[in-house]
Amino acid sequence: MSEITNPIDVITAIDGQLKKVNTQSLDLSFNELLDMKRSGELDVSPDYQRLFRWSEGARSRFIESLLLEMPVPPIYVIEEEDGKYLLIDGLQRISSYLHFRGELEASHLDPVINIGDKLKLVDCDIVNQLNGLTFDDLSTALQIKLKRAFVRVEVVRKGSDPKFKYHMFKRLNTGGDLLTNQQLRNCTIRLLDPTFNDFIIRMSEDEDFKACTENLSRDQKLAAFDQELVLRFFALKNNRAGFVHDVADFLTEYMEAVSDPDINVSFDYTAEEINFKKTFSLLNKTLGVKSFGIANKNGESITKGFGVYHFEAFTVGLQESIGKIDENDPEKLKEIEACLISIKLDNTFIDLTTGGGKNSKGPLASRIDFVTKKINETV
Repeated sequence: MSEITNPIDVITAIDGQLKKVNTQSLDLSFNELLDMKRSGELDVSPDYQRLFRWSEGARSRFIESLLLEMPVPPIYVIEEEDGKYLLIDGLQRISSYLHFRGELEASHLDPVINIGDKLKLVDCDIVNQLNGLTFDDLSTALQIKLKRAFVRVEVVRKGSDPKFKYHMFKRLNTGGDLLTNQQLRNCTIRLLDPTFNDFIIRMSEDEDFKACTENLSRDQKLAAFDQELVLRFFALKNNRAGFVHDVADFLTEYMEAVSDPDINVSFDYTAEEINFKKTFSLLNKTLGVKSFGIANKNGESITKGFGVYHFEAFTVGLQESIGKIDENDPEKLKEIEACLISIKLDNTFIDLTTGGGKNSKGPLASRIDFVTKKINETV
């Protein structure tokens, strides 16, 4: 039987955490929020903005709710050191209002929304007469009513513990079916320290990396899967021993560890960037767009698809030899290319990278070690 915690200790622990946070509640009109967005006082970070996914019907019904004076859930913001607010919850509602007012820019949507494009209401199911109308079509009275519609704004004041801000965002957004794991990491972990987050995004724009991952779909890139691959590379290269089974938790924990000033995990940004760029330059010069392609059904050639197990195996498997390879030596590049192709077509490697049950520590080590051994023999 576990020892029962003293209730006084629990109260003391909670009180200790409460001292780390300072909050404030405000009632603001949506027109005030629009003015704050225009002036830059309300920041919706680009990574967070890409999560806006409400359909035109959902946006329209939200506008209908405001006109009908229905209760609106609060939005949450963080007060930054310069006094500006960073939005951490309420994106779908604020963006819907901005679209209706012609103040939304969302290049990730199809069709694209530009500043000046105003939402035409559709699928309003209480006041059907609203369907087909834009903000300009409303009477002056209804326009004023909409502008004055207010929402409770919960503010985490500046000076609050950054970790509290981080955990608050994470809990508000975890479980939302619109956020991928990497999008959530981009938005939350930067609240601890944005340096590593910005580094990952910058590495995902490297031309050789982009060439090697060219076959990722548009949806995968919008979901920040390319950035997750960069994180996966560094996490496996530097902390492979920390991987047990759940890849998502493993990547989050590594990104947290590098970003959290109190954990102080070593990460040499200059050396890591040089290594990253050489790794993908070498792959681009040898296999290019087929760097992470898999063998076809006959096992005779390589497809242009993308296999995440191949990504892990080849990028990490190269690391023991990367310092010995002269990527400006044409003959050596031919040898490396032949080696990489032979690995992809090897029946043992195919078995290590296909079928179920491969997303665990043992199979991960086996496929990386297989590549490492073959490349070492070539170099």
